Amino acid sequence: MNTQAIQAVQHCATMTDVRRCVDALDDVLVPLLVQRTAYMTQAARIKQDVNHVRDEARIQAIVDRVRQRAVVEGGEPAVIEAIYRDMMEVCIAFEHREFARLREGVAA
Repeated sequence: MNTQAIQAVQHCATMTDVRRCVDALDDVLVPLLVQRTAYMTQAARIKQDVNHVRDEARIQAIVDRVRQRAVVEGGEPAVIEAIYRDMMEVCIAFEHREFARLREGVAA
């Protein structure tokens, strides 16, 4: 049995079909992205030094992992890497804001 995600992609005859399928995926992805982002708030709470918000080694480990996962799932590793790099930059910026917010009014 093939379990690659690419195999679950339905054949679409019209753009309406494509949009319906993409919207259905977005309904699954958005809650997962909200959860993923919530972990950035926890990371901002746990990290004691703002210089630890950006972790280049962790970024590379995630890129390596999602590229491998893309191959396993029948996708394009470069596309998944680009999506993840953009997402991680947005998450890092969010974590910086959360780091500052969580320490507002706290004496240094």
